[in-house]
Amino acid sequence: MNSTLHNRLPQVIAVALNPALDHTIEVEHLRPGEVNRALRMQVDVGGKGINVASCLADFGIASAVTGQIGRDNAALFEALFRAKGIDNQCVYLDGLTRINTKLVDRASGDTTDINMPGPALAPEAIQALFEGLLTRLDALVSPGSWIVLSGSLPPLWPADTYQRLIAHVHRLGAKVLLDASGAALALGIAAAPDIIKPNRSELAELIGRPLGDTPSVLAAARELLARPDAPETVIVSMGGEGALFVNRQQALLAHPLQTRLISTVGVG
Repeated sequence: MNSTLHNRLPQVIAVALNPALDHTIEVEHLRPGEVNRALRMQVDVGGKGINVASCLADFGIASAVTGQIGRDNAALFEALFRAKGIDNQCVYLDGLTRINTKLVDRASGDTTDINMPGPALAPEAIQALFEGLLTRLDALVSPGSWIVLSGSLPPLWPADTYQRLIAHVHRLGAKVLLDASGAALALGIAAAPDIIKPNRSELAELIGRPLGDTPSVLAAARELLARPDAPETVIVSMGGEGALFVNRQQALLAHPLQTRLISTVGVG
């Protein structure tokens, strides 16, 4: 394990239950069903939780990652943690961390994602991992620290996993940002995370209606804020339209910089 940056307790602990290696392959023009010759390829350490810790480390914020990674391809994760001074508090499992393949079509600008589900464990192994995660969080969390719960749950993990983690770390005096989807998001909100960060489609699924424009997204965010045990802030990412930050007092629309799109890998 790496020592925490500057020997301090981390300000932010990112929980990465289903990290991945992103294998990006770029082709001139993707032709399904035919032989395609790659122009270039790269492999990046990925998963939302690890991306969060990596970005924060770039700004000198002490961060830690806990979750699970496979021993057989752990080297790239460990290299990133060492290079950025991220405290590695991950549990090591037999086998590989999942590998997601991104096919980038240079001609169209489209990216085709083929995402693996992650390790499928027996229920007793999942419970043991969850209890071990709570123990690690107990040692890392201090009052006022932030916990980031983000990304998909691995196969067979209970949908209320994030909900239970939120309740636990709130008892420790920490704040929580939840970035999830589907049932994990819906159940997690019941534990009153401090911030939630769905994208537009995830928010539409949660609310139960389409959100075709920014005013409809704003109305949906305010609807969430009016619920009992609501988060303090709702952040909605909307791709090229930017991101909407909403609390009970105000709303802010952040516009992205205009740039040429090469790939959507990692932009979330």
